[in-house]
Amino acid sequence: MLKLLLRYGRSVVSRAPVLGLAAVLSLAALGSASAQNADDQADIRVLVDVSGSMKTNDPNRLAVSAMDMLVALLPNGVHAGIWTFGEHVDNPLPLAPVEESWKKQALSLPPALQDYQQYTDIEAALRVAAASDGHGPRHLVLMTDGVVDLPPSRGAKPAIDVASRQRILDAISPDLVNQDTAVHAIAFSAGADAALVERLAQQSGGLAAVVDSPDELLGAFLDIIGRILPTDQLPLDGNHFTVNGSADEIAPLIFHGPDDGGKVTLIAPDGTRYSAESPPPGGSWQQDPRFDLIRVPNPQQGEWRIEGPVGEGSRIMVSGGLRLATQPLPTTLYSSFSLPLQAWVEGDSDAELPESLSITARLVGENEEASQSITLERSSDGRFSGVLPAPQGTGNARLVIDAKGDDFRRQRIQAVNILPAVGAVQSEDGQRVILVAEHPELDRDNTTFSSDLRGENLDVEATGRRRWQIVLPEIEEHLRQPLEIEATAQLEDGEHRWKLATVWLNADEVVGIDRATAGPTLAGERFAEADQSAPPTEDSLADRFVALVNEGPQRLMDWWQAGHPGLEETTARVVNDIRVWIGVAVVLLLMVWRRWRRRRVMSRKRQEPHV
Repeated sequence: MLKLLLRYGRSVVSRAPVLGLAAVLSLAALGSASAQNADDQADIRVLVDVSGSMKTNDPNRLAVSAMDMLVALLPNGVHAGIWTFGEHVDNPLPLAPVEESWKKQALSLPPALQDYQQYTDIEAALRVAAASDGHGPRHLVLMTDGVVDLPPSRGAKPAIDVASRQRILDAISPDLVNQDTAVHAIAFSAGADAALVERLAQQSGGLAAVVDSPDELLGAFLDIIGRILPTDQLPLDGNHFTVNGSADEIAPLIFHGPDDGGKVTLIAPDGTRYSAESPPPGGSWQQDPRFDLIRVPNPQQGEWRIEGPVGEGSRIMVSGGLRLATQPLPTTLYSSFSLPLQAWVEGDSDAELPESLSITARLVGENEEASQSITLERSSDGRFSGVLPAPQGTGNARLVIDAKGDDFRRQRIQAVNILPAVGAVQSEDGQRVILVAEHPELDRDNTTFSSDLRGENLDVEATGRRRWQIVLPEIEEHLRQPLEIEATAQLEDGEHRWKLATVWLNADEVVGIDRATAGPTLAGERFAEADQSAPPTEDSLADRFVALVNEGPQRLMDWWQAGHPGLEETTARVVNDIRVWIGVAVVLLLMVWRRWRRRRVMSRKRQEPHV
């Protein structure tokens, strides 16, 4: 049975509420057969951030709901496990084959997913979750709302956080790549280290999502699951769709608002009307205030119609008979670089391929510059090939493969990230522009640059294997000026020429950074520099004393875990910090003064006349 709801897009979730657990379980009932292809044997390990900030950044407990969906949507036969991390890493659901007992354990997890901790040790989470032996291609799904934030007992902050972040990129990520492990990551708060998320995914071949609000978390999560375990769909044109003889089962998922009015009715080609009260024979109908999910086995051929509200993101999942297949699709594309594609239709040994068949591909991006389309050419072996034109924009996009034939239609939709081939950013001091290659094949041996600043050609010199710099002349401090950069690369498939996005100098009268132009490498470096150089906040003496009292037990635990050196270092810092002693003295004086005042009041009361 197909995995019908392994993805249904970020746009859906932003308009639909979190699916209730009962509804999610009904999705699992759509199919109980074991996975049928190699991708289904994937090893999926989900890492859930339970740091204290999750209380604020995930108030609707969408991370918990995402876990509920994972339980329902994973087909039997894959291996999966769930880890939580904050200051410590826990494994409430160990890695095991997905079956009924595994799902029952997973459904009891919500309390563990809300056991909030003070700090965020992403490095330890990745190490621990990746340590277990694999059972096929491994996928780590990292869900976090923050940045690397280690306990002060482990060393001086922010230096320990910066060092941990660097180890993630320089040591852990390459190790994961060598172990055939992809990291799919979601950052879902304004304060999250989006550059770290993007670089982890880019380096390991995973998918990254930076969502603007918690409401988008589920959509991003399902994009990732859909990447790991893709499925076919039938095009939904308004309120109707067509089913052909190759479909064994369909599952319409119809979204609507709770106040849209009208009930959803599904009308078969012969005019038979199905509803929640009278579902299709042998099928099922799950009804919710914001969606209807219908399972129709052995559907009639012909045009089906839907009466009632049909919201954006509604779709028709399909399985059986012929199916659309593609070569492995990359999770990361690069602006100004085209994408070779190959797709075909396959089926069971007795399935007949459609005589008239065409396959198209289109890239639908967040902006017009990222959108492209092409019709693939058929070869003698029945496969279709072509080259998708290079996107010019960056951001998140969807790659749609569409196959059409006589009485046949299938779509495959995959989420992708688009990054700049070369990132560029003005340095903090405003005297240079730094370039870093994001495309893995670009380096100083095969790539050259030319730059123009209002008609003046500026030299571009290599400062590393994949890094360059442009030294800027004296320019007016408050004048916003465009720096145009062109690149030429000699690669195995020929020469590539492209123009980088314009770098605006003195933008908004400050040296800012545009992640779309800078790319994840430079954006991450700027993020780390800002963290390293940020002055420590000076709390009031009272705040420091209260914190010392409130956090005393936790700090003692930190010192015990850190060992003798950590205890010595922390003790020395406290003893040598005169402000702490002043705070203690002030509080003690206040306590003595209040006690003396209370005694005077009581003494006066005793001297008053009484009967």
